[in-house]
Amino acid sequence: MRPRLLTPKIPALISLLFVLGLLAATAAERKPNVVIMFLDDSGWADFHPFGNPPYATPNVEQLAKDGCRFNNFYVPQAVCSASRAALMTGCFPGRTKVFGAHGPKAGGLDPKFATLAEILKPAGYATGCFGKWHLGDAEGRRPLDRGFDENVGIMYSNDMWKNHPGNPKHWGKYPLIWWDNGEHKVPEVDHEHQKEFTKWITEAAVDFITRHKDEPFLCYIPHPQPHVPLYTSKAFEGKSGAGLYGDVMMELDWSLGQVVKALKDNGLEDGTIVIFTSDNGPWISYGDHAGATPFREAKGTSFDGGCRSACIVKSPGEIKPGSTSTATWCSVDVVPTIAKLAGAKLPESGVDGHDVWPLLTGDASFENPIPFYEQTIGGDFQGFITGDGAWKLHVPHGYRSLKSPGKNGLPGPYMQKRIGYALFDMNKDPHETVNVIEQHAEVGKRLVELAEAHRKEFFPKKAAFEWAH
Repeated sequence: MRPRLLTPKIPALISLLFVLGLLAATAAERKPNVVIMFLDDSGWADFHPFGNPPYATPNVEQLAKDGCRFNNFYVPQAVCSASRAALMTGCFPGRTKVFGAHGPKAGGLDPKFATLAEILKPAGYATGCFGKWHLGDAEGRRPLDRGFDENVGIMYSNDMWKNHPGNPKHWGKYPLIWWDNGEHKVPEVDHEHQKEFTKWITEAAVDFITRHKDEPFLCYIPHPQPHVPLYTSKAFEGKSGAGLYGDVMMELDWSLGQVVKALKDNGLEDGTIVIFTSDNGPWISYGDHAGATPFREAKGTSFDGGCRSACIVKSPGEIKPGSTSTATWCSVDVVPTIAKLAGAKLPESGVDGHDVWPLLTGDASFENPIPFYEQTIGGDFQGFITGDGAWKLHVPHGYRSLKSPGKNGLPGPYMQKRIGYALFDMNKDPHETVNVIEQHAEVGKRLVELAEAHRKEFFPKKAAFEWAH
């Protein structure tokens, strides 16, 4: 009997190759996942490799090795709600009119300004927000109303509660609530609950990533820490050997590690953009409960100690691993950049930021198209950083400066100071120490004219800017 030949089944083979080709094409065409970890009041130098703090941050260091460290990343206002609104809408506070830090029951961000979640959902994205929202605590203004499919966390700052160190009567009018997808999971947060915040947020984010691994997603993680009051879970108590602040930072570093691990475990690392940064600089009046920045002043000011945040972006295959960039960009650029990558439409009302993906991927020929990034404190327009990062202009304004630091969770006092028209050469003087407006009068005149045009459009009630050499 002749042996039976094992001939290939041509139709089946062709079908298999066709399916494999479709799968490969689908993988190549899949829209990028986006993870944004947005800390609260973290200083520029709080993590290695930006600073050299006396505690380990291996996961932040690894993210920098896997992505790009951006030394000149800005936020347009160094205060909670205003900074978050800029990140979520791509618009300056001057446009959205979201200034300062909003309290319980506040209306927050006007619905006419679309959030990143609302922009990405029509493009097929699952969306989750895990942490501190702080863009509205009224009906129709919370995360589930603003484009997020899932939400776990708090609606405003963790110090806005009955245990506030300065004004417990005022902030104790409403309980601090821990929300879980529209429900009051913890109707009134206490000290023990706050210790679990970082862990709860991390667990929720990891769960979200795992459940949505088969579709593009936006995972927004605005941690409430290291905003005071500081809390850390039992596993991290005393771990840093550098006090409570160090323990908190180590737990946040752990959180980042868990999120990155979830991406790897689910085969998503290569298709995910990870952005790690902070809403503003440190709240230095809290002394040993605050972070560090090498730049002038801190949170609540328009100097770089307040508005320049450490930032790392990772995108395997797109952003060169272990790179460092001194290119200037801002949180308002996140929305238009991500929207372009996701194939999503920007709102017809427009945004102030620009698509800066070439900048993020190290294209040396790319020139930032924006003339400047607005800097405000409260509703006061105080100046700007130019889009190329070369110049920082201050128009006349008052500002707070630390008189003496507090200790053990209590704030120290500020003193009030004032600055007139000032121009700083940021390439030579990133600490804003020498006013060179007289030496560079033509630059000063041109930038003051830009500031005046911006004032007329967005801050018409503010006195006109006039500077004569």
